[in-house]
Amino acid sequence: MAGIQRILMVDDDRRMCAFVTKFLAREGYAAEFALNGAAMREAVSEVIYDLIILDMTFPNGEDGISLARALRAQLDTPLIMLSGKCETVDKIVCLEIGADDYVTKPFEPRELLARIRTILRRAHGRGAVPAEAEEAGNRLDFCGFVLHLDRRTLAAPDGADVPLTSHEFRLLAALAQRPGRVLTRDQILDLIAHRQWAPFDRSIDVLVGKLRRKLGDHGRQARIIRTVRGEGYVLTAMEADPPPDRAPAGHRPPPRRGAPAEAG
Repeated sequence: MAGIQRILMVDDDRRMCAFVTKFLAREGYAAEFALNGAAMREAVSEVIYDLIILDMTFPNGEDGISLARALRAQLDTPLIMLSGKCETVDKIVCLEIGADDYVTKPFEPRELLARIRTILRRAHGRGAVPAEAEEAGNRLDFCGFVLHLDRRTLAAPDGADVPLTSHEFRLLAALAQRPGRVLTRDQILDLIAHRQWAPFDRSIDVLVGKLRRKLGDHGRQARIIRTVRGEGYVLTAMEADPPPDRAPAGHRPPPRRGAPAEAG
């Protein structure tokens, strides 16, 4: 039937997979499951899924993190990671690989369903970026970079494509639409994940660090995304030109008065 959203659950627990997929089918989704990485690869090669639910641990073969990285290298399908642990480090890892959400086992089916609905709404353009995007247009320019909100792409000053994970894109969109405005970690979490992860979660700091590296903005001289100590992060409203103390490559300053010019 046209319009039915397809969901793939990847977990080695056959009974849980059968229960969850039947539950999702009753809610109107076309749900299937795969018990290992090989079955997952075969499934995604044959079917375009709207969302994938992936366990982090498997008794044999690749673990969920390796499988998630392999998925992200080829697809931008919304991804929910499942784990029997609730440690902050697991949530950080999930953000690093570009997962859209993290659910701890055991979970209530209705909670999982709510997470699925939220992510699918976001993925289909109803809340994928803040509402201000519609007013500001679908293109944001900053520091020579061009962020296309509709295409979900980022172009570097030299025109090269900068690959971003789903969370990196949402973080950059949230900051770029509010240049000069400090966003707290809680505000960023609400904007990019629509929920609080944990009060002392360092996942946002990790995500900002990864995004800075992709922007060539890392290190002590970060200029695009600035840390405001004790508050949060801000995308500075800057020109694309280099700062006064850093001349463009190949530029030679004029000789000082009375000093001999360098030989060409």
